[in-house]
Amino acid sequence: MKPVTKLLDWAFTQGKRIPAVRRRIEREYETMLAPIAAQLHPYRDELPTFASLPADGLPREAVLEMVRGMSERERERWQKGLVSGAVYQGDPGHIEFLNRIYALSSQTNPLHADVWPSIAKFEAEIVAMTASMLGGLPDREIVGAVTSGGTESILLAMRAYRERARARGQARAQVIAPDSAHAAFDKAAETVGIELVRVPVGADYRADVAAMKRALSSNTVALVGSAPSFPHGVIDPIKELADLARAHKLGLHVDACLGGFVLPFARKLGYPVPSFDFSLLGVTSMSADTHKYGYAAKGTSVVLYRGAELRRHQYFVNTDWPGGLYFSPTFAGSRPGALSAACWAALVSIGERGYLESTRRVLETAATIKAGIATIPELRVLGEPLFVIAFDSPTLDVYRVLDGMSERGWSLNGLQRPASLHLCVTQRHTQPGVAERFLADLRTVVAAVRGSPAKNEGMAPIYGLAGSFPVRGAIGELLRRYVDKLYEP
Repeated sequence: MKPVTKLLDWAFTQGKRIPAVRRRIEREYETMLAPIAAQLHPYRDELPTFASLPADGLPREAVLEMVRGMSERERERWQKGLVSGAVYQGDPGHIEFLNRIYALSSQTNPLHADVWPSIAKFEAEIVAMTASMLGGLPDREIVGAVTSGGTESILLAMRAYRERARARGQARAQVIAPDSAHAAFDKAAETVGIELVRVPVGADYRADVAAMKRALSSNTVALVGSAPSFPHGVIDPIKELADLARAHKLGLHVDACLGGFVLPFARKLGYPVPSFDFSLLGVTSMSADTHKYGYAAKGTSVVLYRGAELRRHQYFVNTDWPGGLYFSPTFAGSRPGALSAACWAALVSIGERGYLESTRRVLETAATIKAGIATIPELRVLGEPLFVIAFDSPTLDVYRVLDGMSERGWSLNGLQRPASLHLCVTQRHTQPGVAERFLADLRTVVAAVRGSPAKNEGMAPIYGLAGSFPVRGAIGELLRRYVDKLYEP
């Protein structure tokens, strides 16, 4: 954080101690969050609100009817392909199949492998299938674990590097990552007590290997690269990072949460996918989300390691607890085994041919959208993405474009540094007419933004504040208040 920003953050904190200033700050927060809060709780005036247990339980059919009504109302938007990412497959037949698998396994818990050895089978095979897809040939000992999502996969990998460093007598563990690496690495640094050093990306939005090399210190234990990065959808120069990691005897974690189940098949389809996986000797760990383009139910990911020794450092064991000998491979103790069963079912039912066909549709649709954006003079595609397409505008407030697209039903991701938006293309966007509708709406919204004055509503002022206001404490407070709103009944 720059010194002037630290000073402003201090001034903001001190200012809150003055009653008049505090009241003004409170009013500003409430003004900004009021319209968003209303969007978060659309059912307040339509359905009962339960702030405490009902005296008598509701009839099951009544409960089912309430949940069914909300589900049907929310389904239309993502099913029509109006949402960036979020639901990656969404075919009703596939969803019904996974639901049936989940129901058959709903009571299982991987913590009790002796009671449910089926879940141990499923998880071992999920790891093996994912490893073989990501360069885990028989002569490469690639092992791993099933987790609850990409964030946990990243946290576990960072824990493993920290614990390995401690086992080697190193008191401090530092990880070097490009600015574009997922925010989960910041969460990992805060959670497991490592130092995360962020390095600016190059002009192509990819990791700057030379800059990352200059950031190395005696405390560095690992580097980070993305394949692709969440913000801009570009693949970092993983080979160069792998060479750097090997030269300095460091770990290299490749975050392939988005690309793990796309890039191997894209390469087989003839797309120019650079090396990014365990085929590079310098890659020592990876994360790949099965609940994204693996088309599993939400709540599963895979973390992989080169060698069992590194994986063991992610485990938690307690040999002195009065409750017995305790161990767990991931952060959670009890876990829903049904999610692992559904994940396994997705992988074995789709198979390689199914993933190849799904990838082909996604990449062809993404190419159509990317080409269409390039024809809009006010917009500019960032970098060279394959299926996560980020774009900014040199002449317009791109966050007003975000608001305009939201008014037309689209849910896009707002980015910052630079101010931009992205669309993560999924199977939902490959449906006939969706890409064409997106481009038509985008042209209409761009024309409207170009020809009308700005309005102080929607996400534009919030993103604009975050991008221009140097007081990060104020922005952080705004985000915390947003999360508070989520938990209001």
